[in-house]
Amino acid sequence: MKKNIAVHLAEGFEEIEAVSIIDVLRRAEFDVKIISATNNSEVTGNHGITIRTDVLFKDFDYEDTDMIVLPGGMPGAKHLKEHAGLREKVLDFDKKEKPIGAICAAPMVLGAAGILENKNATCYPGFEDELKGANVTGNEVEVDGKIITGKGPGVAIKFALQIVEFLTDGKTADEVATKMIATR
Repeated sequence: MKKNIAVHLAEGFEEIEAVSIIDVLRRAEFDVKIISATNNSEVTGNHGITIRTDVLFKDFDYEDTDMIVLPGGMPGAKHLKEHAGLREKVLDFDKKEKPIGAICAAPMVLGAAGILENKNATCYPGFEDELKGANVTGNEVEVDGKIITGKGPGVAIKFALQIVEFLTDGKTADEVATKMIATR
């Protein structure tokens, strides 16, 4: 069964993370929707790269969405954290035990929502205090229950491949990695 993933972008997102995640998940044949957490369908990253999103947050129906993914970057992650509607969706996904992924500074969104309590998590160095209640491991990628976190841009592909494995299996993740000449 095809997985439906919602990747959220806010002004100042980390481009490597966003594009790598979207690309890897689409290579795994997931239906990936790029959601603008702004009022504009075009969102500009921290390094001046603009991405046209598929839909605005306010217009997106999460009913059939299997996973929320949050790329980091600053101030993108801060904007995601401040987005009240996104916070509600994150809390709803957590309550329904649906997976949530966040990388770099974006695990701060999960920390602010209070869903990292007693969970292992990782983030970009310097944001550890934002992961309220978490056991911050410093690992490149961390999976605890339905929460997947990644450390930063350099592990974006590894993070995305971990999502592929989580939602399918190791064999599928290995196949995608092999075709990309990537290591897991």
